[in-house]
Amino acid sequence: MEAAMASIGEFDPLNSSVPATKIEITVSCSVFISLFINLYVSMLFIFGRTEVIDNTLNPDFVRKFVLDYFFEEKQNLRFDVYNVDSRSSNISKHSFLGQTFCTLGEIIGSSGSRLERVLSGIPGKKCGNIIFTAEELSNCRDIATMQLCANKLDKKDFFGKSDPFLVFYRSNEDGTFTICHKTEVIKNTLNPVWQPFTIPVRALCNGDYDRTVKVDVYDWDRDGSHDFIGEFTTSYRELSRGQSQFNVYEVLNPKKKGRKKKYVNSGTVTLLSFKVESEYTFVDFIRGNPSQPTSLHYMNPYQLNAYAMALKAVGEIIQDYDSDKLFPAYGFGAKLPPDGKISHAFPLNSDCENANCVGIEGVLEAYYDCLRKVQLYGPTNFAPVINQVAQCASEVTDGSQYFVLLIITDGVISDMVQTREAVVTAASLPMSVIIVGVGPAEFDAMEELDGDEVRVSSRGRVAERDIVQFVPFRDYIDRSGNQVLSMARLAKDVLAEIPDQLLSFMKSRGIEPRPALCPSPTPQINVHL
Repeated sequence: MEAAMASIGEFDPLNSSVPATKIEITVSCSVFISLFINLYVSMLFIFGRTEVIDNTLNPDFVRKFVLDYFFEEKQNLRFDVYNVDSRSSNISKHSFLGQTFCTLGEIIGSSGSRLERVLSGIPGKKCGNIIFTAEELSNCRDIATMQLCANKLDKKDFFGKSDPFLVFYRSNEDGTFTICHKTEVIKNTLNPVWQPFTIPVRALCNGDYDRTVKVDVYDWDRDGSHDFIGEFTTSYRELSRGQSQFNVYEVLNPKKKGRKKKYVNSGTVTLLSFKVESEYTFVDFIRGNPSQPTSLHYMNPYQLNAYAMALKAVGEIIQDYDSDKLFPAYGFGAKLPPDGKISHAFPLNSDCENANCVGIEGVLEAYYDCLRKVQLYGPTNFAPVINQVAQCASEVTDGSQYFVLLIITDGVISDMVQTREAVVTAASLPMSVIIVGVGPAEFDAMEELDGDEVRVSSRGRVAERDIVQFVPFRDYIDRSGNQVLSMARLAKDVLAEIPDQLLSFMKSRGIEPRPALCPSPTPQINVHL
């Protein structure tokens, strides 16, 4: 049996107190026979193995290796390549084709995070090349399930019709594509209906809903020389529309189109269904039940929970600068009654026409009341609520009002790509964003938004100003249990940058303070919670 597969091993990294970044490695090869690959990591244990690809000289593996990346450590990798000789899982039963060594840092540091190496290990023999690509993974945990069919595909087989299958690729930052899924083969038909399949959203687009997804249509051949029928492109955002006129795609073959003047297409592919679900862990469910003492939303009759403490600490100081003491307050990440619709920006007072609460006490009252009505639900998306406040700020840019958004969260951010874009846009508006992280979660992504060292950027745009201040509440909890002291420490740090942020906006727009005799001598600060 001739087949291709790859496996990966990792040299066991030392324990580190610095949280790791998740890196996904994709492998492809140029060899003289088919293969699989083993990856070994640091202390020479097998970390993983690719799938087997039959009858091919240039395998492009679908299975990815997800590693924890530590910048401060040297993480050695070894890749062994084998030809499959039997069905045995024992590596000694297969033919060794070559190997290569590198570090994870070398892959990430290469141009476009793409590293090509020559395989070696067999004296006097050219073993071919191996190519690695790496990309930082988003924290998106959504899972997409979709089904597609095709109509009137080109006939490729002499004694039959075609045996079509689809290959999905996500685009990379450098314009290249990485394979992420293959459908099954449907035999002898020009009108196939493929089985529904499930794929993590981060594998399809790495959490970037507008990233190009390319789909190739092939006719399967037993010898591995599959015939190209055509291709089309889409995106997660387009696919999420579900079955509609927008999700019927022409399959185009560029070579045929260039040769034949009357060429129209090589068939069509139609999206039959598309749904998205979130993949949750045990911790998500335990943390999300406010009736349990383990929940950060737990309503203790004797003391404030972490959310209420953060809200009260910041709100009671900043409310003095809000003239009407009316605070729009929103929740995000919950199923709302009566139909259980998931929302990432809903008014805590349940009034869609007027989200204002009277004073910080009114916000707390709405928060407690809301906990009794909604079902807490992930993922943790920031972009919708940032965009909502940015819309309000964009309507008043004359310096008469300045908006402060306070976000309190216990989750790792799930829509970092969209949030970076929202922050870059908001940086040109009269607004600031305060993020308070509560609970034990790792908040590394939040530090990226707090642009004290490096300004937030998105799609080639750099934020005009640093408008985000992030702090983990756990750093301010008084060891003696004194909540008043804890709240005072928190408020002092999170509010420290607001004056400079307000001044930076006014200066950038050439806005001067109004005369002291003016009825409104200072800009009004609007607080959104």
